[in-house]
Amino acid sequence: MKTIAIVAVLLASAPAVAKPWQGIEPGQSKKEQITQKFGEPSRVVTAEGKEIIAYFDQKAIKGTKQVQFKVDPGTQLVERIDVFPGPVIDKESVEGTYGPLCPASGKAPPSPCYVKKLTDDFRTYMLYSRLGLAVFLNEDGKTVHSFIFTTQQAAK
Repeated sequence: MKTIAIVAVLLASAPAVAKPWQGIEPGQSKKEQITQKFGEPSRVVTAEGKEIIAYFDQKAIKGTKQVQFKVDPGTQLVERIDVFPGPVIDKESVEGTYGPLCPASGKAPPSPCYVKKLTDDFRTYMLYSRLGLAVFLNEDGKTVHSFIFTTQQAAK
């Protein structure tokens, strides 16, 4: 039960174009909103043409080990948020919060559901494309490694 409460607090959000995290919404929020909300980051780097604003160690955001905000330097819009949770969150808690596995029939239900996917290096993740959310699992396939919040368009 404690895990469900942590998931709810850590990932509280409302329906929108993208799944916001802690009030920051991919495709809508600007870079300045990040530092206004969370203060000075632990590190800012540029990689693959994106500015990455990271909070970790002493500046880790409550409930996380690390958070990375990927920002387009031209528009200053947040494109993606990578959240590495501090507490252990299990797959069942994610399903209870965001929705179950989509039916095999191919017809998606009216409420959000996920499709099980594999990365090129065989890591399992749950793709909630309607929510712009990917949940990467640890090797055990039962606990969460990270949450990736992005726009619905990028999640397809």
